[in-house]
Amino acid sequence: MPAEEKVRQVEELKERFAKSTIVVATAFSGLGGASMTEFRQHLRGNSVEYRVVRNTLASIAAEQAGVPEIKSLLQGATGLALGYGDPVETAKVVDTYVRNARSALAIRGAVLSRKVLTPEELTRLTTLPPKLVLVAQLLGQMQSPIVNLVSTLNAPITNLVFTLNQVLAGLVRVLQGRVAQLEGAKS
Repeated sequence: MPAEEKVRQVEELKERFAKSTIVVATAFSGLGGASMTEFRQHLRGNSVEYRVVRNTLASIAAEQAGVPEIKSLLQGATGLALGYGDPVETAKVVDTYVRNARSALAIRGAVLSRKVLTPEELTRLTTLPPKLVLVAQLLGQMQSPIVNLVSTLNAPITNLVFTLNQVLAGLVRVLQGRVAQLEGAKS
């Protein structure tokens, strides 16, 4: 491979590593061409890019991109799934395909926020709810003490209004009774 082509590939990988939120490394030896095409289409449909890389070039690109942790995943025939959005969704897409397709594809690990994840840790990551659900749960938990405080502060006022309303309702009944008496006396 000419040196210019290698330099271009390193630059391309460096940019992708720098932009990605998660990098999932897979071993793909024994995977046929049709299976590889199906896997790539599955990933592409979920906004995940899959690249078969030369370990030496990927190692150089990882170092230059400031994520040297990727180098620990580069062994043998390596394919990298690069996710640019929610890392949990990317992990789910890859893990689901590997489990459902029962292919020869094997997950070696991943790099998430400069931390190397084992295949088991990556599988645990896939059990997390989506980001929006986690945010909603957090907001609900943050909102709960405030709602309780407002309810506590409103309780005396609510009780006062209820008591005054009962007095007014009694007064209205008395006045209606008196009006009925006066109308009965006129007839």
